Formats: sequence, structure tokens, C-alpha cells
Amino acid sequence: MNLREVLHLVGALLVWIAAAVAPAVAFGITEGLAVPWLVAFVGTGAFGGAVWWLTPRRYSINPREGIAVVGLGWIGVVIVGSIPFITTGVAPTVAAAFFESVSGFTTTGATVFPVIEDLPRSILLWRSTTHWIGGMGIIVLGVAILPLLGMGGAQLFRAEAPGIPSDRLTPRIAQTARLLWGVYALFTAALAVIYLLLGMPLFDAVNHAMSCLATGGFSTRTASMGAFSGSIQWVTVLFMLVAGTNFTLHYRFLSGKWLIYWKDFEWRWYVALGLAAAITVFVALGLATGGWGEIAVRRAAFNVTAILTTTGFATANFALWPAVCLVILLGLMFVGAMGGSTGGGFKVVRASVVLKHVIGEIRKIRHPSAVVVTKIGRRAIRPEVLQNVLAFLALYVLTHWIGTLIIAAMGNDLITSLSATLAALSSIGPGLGAVGPAGNYGHMGSPEHVVLAVLMLLGRLEFYTLLVLVIPSTWERWGGHR
Repeated sequence: MNLREVLHLVGALLVWIAAAVAPAVAFGITEGLAVPWLVAFVGTGAFGGAVWWLTPRRYSINPREGIAVVGLGWIGVVIVGSIPFITTGVAPTVAAAFFESVSGFTTTGATVFPVIEDLPRSILLWRSTTHWIGGMGIIVLGVAILPLLGMGGAQLFRAEAPGIPSDRLTPRIAQTARLLWGVYALFTAALAVIYLLLGMPLFDAVNHAMSCLATGGFSTRTASMGAFSGSIQWVTVLFMLVAGTNFTLHYRFLSGKWLIYWKDFEWRWYVALGLAAAITVFVALGLATGGWGEIAVRRAAFNVTAILTTTGFATANFALWPAVCLVILLGLMFVGAMGGSTGGGFKVVRASVVLKHVIGEIRKIRHPSAVVVTKIGRRAIRPEVLQNVLAFLALYVLTHWIGTLIIAAMGNDLITSLSATLAALSSIGPGLGAVGPAGNYGHMGSPEHVVLAVLMLLGRLEFYTLLVLVIPSTWERWGGHR
């Protein structure tokens, strides 16, 4: 491990984050907040630039250093991302500022602010910007735009998106990352234009487009998407589904492979799960309230899609829905979106692998001599990949249990503790109980904010990237040469 080379790349990421602050700085100046925003902008840029300049410029990194860049890079970015919330004075505590920054970059969308309209527009824009950057991944962005990463790009790409590997679009990782970011930007711009055509104000359109494609959930309104028309909500449903889909499928579709979605087994599972959940919730709500019209269909479709894709927008306080609906939503919180999307959660691909493996084990009991192979689509799952998925499931469940225990020990009720922990791990945002769609996380204290922020980072980076940082052997020979 050569820590100086790791810090060199982390410094480059911080410089880029300083550049991303610039649009919010411009808004802040018009609001009389020039000094707080300039402190954040200049401080981040100067620190990142100093780290980058004073460390070696050797760009071939090994997998262990790639993991360190991702882990330390994310930690550094969320720390400097909290500075605007502190300098502008909108955050009640440093822990709350850190929570809001982590929630933004991890695209969780949980907030400590009870009334969103009271926030300066510069802060609203910065919240959406953190979503948009974190949506496709800070490190993937770095691979796309910083040629200085060189051969190390592959290590960073894999560390940013661990788990079942996705197909590359091109042999070069950097080119793949640029293509994905191009698709991401294209869909964001398209959604912003559609919002404008449907009557949403420009500032709201830009912010919600960034938040939607990042599957983030931060809104410029306290009522979230419930503040806008039905047509806007239906368009948001479509683009939330788009954001929760593997972005390599989008690129291939735009390249002329018109049947690529239907041919992908995970996409079929993803859509089927969403449809089944939406229909069940609609029927349950209809039986409970007697409402069977378009509004009821839209309410069920929107909130189910928002939870499945881990976007976290809301048009209703689903915490008050019948218990069967809440159970379905909790299940969707766990499963999450597709692999290779901007969504969080356990991922549909992993859930399908686990389900098929369980079915295979049942078949072995019935037919002990049978050779049962777990497949996704037509491809057999390698044993080491299956072990990785099962280990990830165990780690996910264990972390959720520990997180729930800690949050409950801090004085929160069971439903709030359980759902807040799951919402943090799966990058959902709203949970149930006191942190439901009609609530927020502002009533919690600094200890809860720190714990939930750590859970957000663990879930966003899928555990291993951060956990290896606390293993002493990771840092062996940290100051020497390989």
C-alpha cells in the first residue's frame, strides 16, 4: 500500500467536488451568502489541490489501493460536502450537516430539515448536486474524466460497484464510464425538459431531474412530488423505473438493440416485481378506502416505484396505509433496484440468485442424486459468485440487526428503528414511524445521525470497500514502494 499515491487521487476528487460547488456558490452570492459559500468552495479546492500537488504522480495502482481510493475518497467527499451546511448555518449541528451530506452523496434522500421551503435555493441546489454526483458514483466519474487514473481505473470501477460483475460496454474502463455518464446526463436533461413542458418551474425541474435520475429523493418541496400535478407524477414514475434499470441496457437500447430489455432476465424480474407489488397495494388500498380511480392507481404505482427503485419520493404518507402494504414496502426496501443502476438495496439480481439457489436446494432434497446448477438467464452462476451473494446477504441482515439494535437503544421505537436502519442501508430515505414520508430525521440526536450516516456509506459502497479500511493488513507498507 502506497498511501501517498492513494491521497494523490483522493486530492484530485476533492478538487472536482470543489468545482461542483460552483453553481451553488453563484446562487449563494445572489442570496447574500457569498462568504459562507466562498469559504466552502475555496477551502475544499485549496485542500484538495494541496493534497494532489504534494503527493507523487504515479498512476498505476493495485486493487488494494483502488479500494483505499474509493473508501477514503467517499469519506473525504462527504466531509467536505457537509461544509456548506455548516458555513451557511442551516444545519443545527455538525452531525446533522454530516448526515445531510452523506444522505445526498449516497442518494439516500433522508433529511434533517422539517420545512424544505425555508432553505436557501443555493442549499437546495447543492443537495440535488450531491445526489447527481453520487448517483453514478464519484469514483466512476473520476474514471471517466481523469485520465491520470490510467490502469488503476479498472480497480476503482470494481471497488465502486462490487458484487456480481456487470458487462463492459467497451474494453476500456474509462470509455465505459464516459458512455454511462453520457446516458445518465442525457436522461437527466430529457427529464428536466419534460418537467418544464408540463409546467414545473425551471429551478424545480432541474433539481427534481437530478434527484430522480440519481434515485435520490431530495425535493425542493416539503410535500415532495405530492406538490405537483398528476402528469408530472406519472412521468416521474417512468423515469424512476429508468433510473433503477441497469444503465448498460439503456446504452445498448440507444445503440439500436431494441429488444435488449426484454432479453435481460433481471429486467424482467424487476418489472414483474414492481407490477405485482403495485397491483397488490392498489387492491389493498381500494379495499381499505373504497377508492378505485386514477388517483388510487397513481398513488400505488408512484410510491411502490419510489421504494423499489430506492428513490424515496412520496405523494402520500404510506406509513398510514394498511399493514399488508407496509409489509410489501419493507420487502421492496430490502430488494432495491437492478445492479448497474443508480439505485440501492440488495439488488434484484442478487435476490433472484438467492431465490433460485433456495429452489435448487429444495430440489436436491427431493432428488439427492440430481446435479442442480443455479443460473441467471442462461448462464450458470460460478460457485465463488454464489458464495459472494450469500455472504453479502448474511452481512446485510447482520448489519441491519445491529443498526436496529443501536438506534433502538438510543430511545427510538421498534418500527422507527427498524425502518430507519433499512432505509439507510438501502438508500431509501423515508421509512416508517417517526421517519415516515410525513416526518424527517431532524428529531434524532447527533449519535443517531452519525450511526445512520455510517450505515448509508456501508450500504452505498456495499460494505466491503469500507470494511477493508479497518483491517490493519490493508495498510501494510503504507509509506513504502511496491
